[in-house]
Amino acid sequence: MRYAPSSAPVKVLIVEDHSLLIDGIRHLLAEQPRYEVVGAVSDGLAVYEACQRLSPDLILLDLGLPGMDGVDVIHQLRRRWEDIRIVVVTASTEEHRSRAALDAGAMAYMLKRSPQQVLLAALQHAVLGKRFVDPALKLETIDTSQAVIGDTPLTLRERQVLKLVAEGHRNRDVAELLSISLKTVETHRMNLMRKLDAHNTAELSTWARRLGVLNE
Repeated sequence: MRYAPSSAPVKVLIVEDHSLLIDGIRHLLAEQPRYEVVGAVSDGLAVYEACQRLSPDLILLDLGLPGMDGVDVIHQLRRRWEDIRIVVVTASTEEHRSRAALDAGAMAYMLKRSPQQVLLAALQHAVLGKRFVDPALKLETIDTSQAVIGDTPLTLRERQVLKLVAEGHRNRDVAELLSISLKTVETHRMNLMRKLDAHNTAELSTWARRLGVLNE
């Protein structure tokens, strides 16, 4: 399976056992010319065959599936199609589930209760080959050591902090916006300055623009 070129719509397969959610996603993506929903399946055992038949570029996957667990589905698909993008859309906020899905090869992890904008952000990140974790989740409880984006050795949380700092937010504001402690923000900021060899806020802002963080 080859990934769709930028000029072609991204072919999306929905793997979900709730018809209302399937209909909602179909309606949302129908308004986004970049994406084309090519099918939907409701059983984990049917995903592999659907991928062979429909050749999707990206899969929206629920973890709580009948037939086969969602994490097992991710493992199976990534062994067969290493370029396929998988975005988990789930109700599960459990630490071990989010870690397992990301470690198995999911590119994004988001919650069903989140707004449509979060889903669109997750899709955009996945298409670009970037990791994405729902902002509603406490990232400190998730192992993001593998969440390295591109060639830049920054974790997802570091990129969030960098973006907010570059936007002019003070450390205390960043802590409040990300629901983390002030000390944690200060630690992330120190790590960013060390990794990027930046010595002040202006240099961090320059790096944020250079790395495209402000567009995320």
